[in-house]
Amino acid sequence: MGVSGQRRRVSLAQSIFRQSATRMPASSSNPGVPLSQTAAGRWRIPGIPNLHSHAFQRAMAGLAERQTHPQDSFWTWRETMYRFAARMDPESTHAVASQLYAEMLEAGYTSVCEFHYLHHAADGRPYADPAAMSRALIAAARDTGIRMTLLPVLYMTGGFDGRALSTRQQRFGHDVEGFLGLLQDLRSDEGALLRIGCAFHSLRAVPESAMREVLAALPAGAPLHIHIAEQIGEVQDCLSLRGARPVEWLQGNFEVDARWTLVHATHLTAAETTRLATSGATVAICPSTEANLGDGLFPLRAYLDAGGAWGIGSDSHISVSPVEELRWLEYGQRLATRQRNIAVGPGSSSVGETLLQGVLASARTATGQEGSGDYLMLDPQAPILAAARQHDVVDRWIFSGNRSVVEEVHVGGRQVVADGRHRDRDAIGTRYREVLARLLSD
Repeated sequence: MGVSGQRRRVSLAQSIFRQSATRMPASSSNPGVPLSQTAAGRWRIPGIPNLHSHAFQRAMAGLAERQTHPQDSFWTWRETMYRFAARMDPESTHAVASQLYAEMLEAGYTSVCEFHYLHHAADGRPYADPAAMSRALIAAARDTGIRMTLLPVLYMTGGFDGRALSTRQQRFGHDVEGFLGLLQDLRSDEGALLRIGCAFHSLRAVPESAMREVLAALPAGAPLHIHIAEQIGEVQDCLSLRGARPVEWLQGNFEVDARWTLVHATHLTAAETTRLATSGATVAICPSTEANLGDGLFPLRAYLDAGGAWGIGSDSHISVSPVEELRWLEYGQRLATRQRNIAVGPGSSSVGETLLQGVLASARTATGQEGSGDYLMLDPQAPILAAARQHDVVDRWIFSGNRSVVEEVHVGGRQVVADGRHRDRDAIGTRYREVLARLLSD
């Protein structure tokens, strides 16, 4: 697209932001979240759900930050990711995921939705146990103590035109029968901290007929996630070949309701934003990854004004911090509008409280789990919380820097982090360093 087209997109985005910014500010502060202080002065906050994760990508964080093309983008980054993914096997997947999940717990995430598409060996042939890679992730979650919603991904085609998967995509692929068999097999592993859901990689990777067949076979209430409208190129291809924008097409052809989580949904028209917000679906916003990949900014204020449900994910894990995701969700809007304190709700003038309430409100439907017994304790001795009070503690936690103040984390009633350290940090870290040395040996 030429410069004039880019200017039209920027102008539209600014118009949406300006329209949504003309609102009355909230007049009071009411957390609306279960926040309490113990007798010892610790602040207890519900655990944070991480709605979007590709665990293996944690091991390549920082390794795609050299320019490979004058117009580097998501699509050039994807080539680096494919090369790295080809090195992963069940053993390395378990080691990397264990390191990642321990880091998540230390940061305050207590559950993770693992969007998993590395199903087969690097040459595309299934392992002797076709669920070997999935079970490596399940084992990592069990070993670290994080609550998991595993989302095996259906990936069938290489584009909206139905082209075959490329050589590097072969290990992602299933036909519908094989995919449904994988889901059925994995459901036997479900337990108190594990739920098996389902994911469609994207509209470009799953034909409409396959989506309908899988949806008809899913158990009622199973969480369903999909990448959508992340990139302008994806939107343009969908318009060209399906005659509609991705979110517009999905809502025009399927009943999008509360069991759906749309990951990214970055590029929306005003009409798409309103319709999506009123559908009951959740949007998983991944601010640090979306910024790292140059995706764009989600129209947060307009979506909040329409009553939309949303949560956060760390996606490619160039950051593993709910504080950073929430902070940059707000900061992106400030940079676009040149205003402050954008994400506030009708019951609170606090940005932090509004953001925390949002991620907690969507947790049950997006993860398919109640999250009972999941909470974290903030360190009362942390300087950023000195003399903290009920009405300012959440804002101070989110907007006062990058040093973690999470002291304890409990999942399902069991403590997994004490004094800011995961119970098995040292052993997990040693194994991770050994595996990463092998992955990067050449």
